Amino acid sequence: MAQTHLAAFSKGRAWTSAEFTSLLQSPLVFAHGDNRCFALVRVVADEAELLTLATHPDHQRHGLARGLMEDWHRVAQQRGAQHAFLEVAADNSAARRLYDTCAYETVATRPGYYARSDGPDVDALVMRHAFV
Repeated sequence: MAQTHLAAFSKGRAWTSAEFTSLLQSPLVFAHGDNRCFALVRVVADEAELLTLATHPDHQRHGLARGLMEDWHRVAQQRGAQHAFLEVAADNSAARRLYDTCAYETVATRPGYYARSDGPDVDALVMRHAFV
């Protein structure tokens, strides 16, 4: 997971193996996908939170992330989630298009949330999707 995340997030801070291991020790967190494309999700009560989604650059633009969104949504619903949240960098146009096609709506903005070494900080968009 860490290798795929590093390849996918070359502009940002990739997560380490230790971070993935720590998160996956929680019974509330699950991973879905494979080394080409994966999602890490936490379900608490009736909320699912997409912690991260990464597609290796060698496998982008093949529909893997779109299919994965449907898959993890189904698992989250089986775990009792009625809606899902995520946050995405405002300058991540590919991810924003994906989330738009999955019926997510922007509900909040975190100004300057993502630090960029090659330019100004970027806002985080908090997005929500209702399963019902």
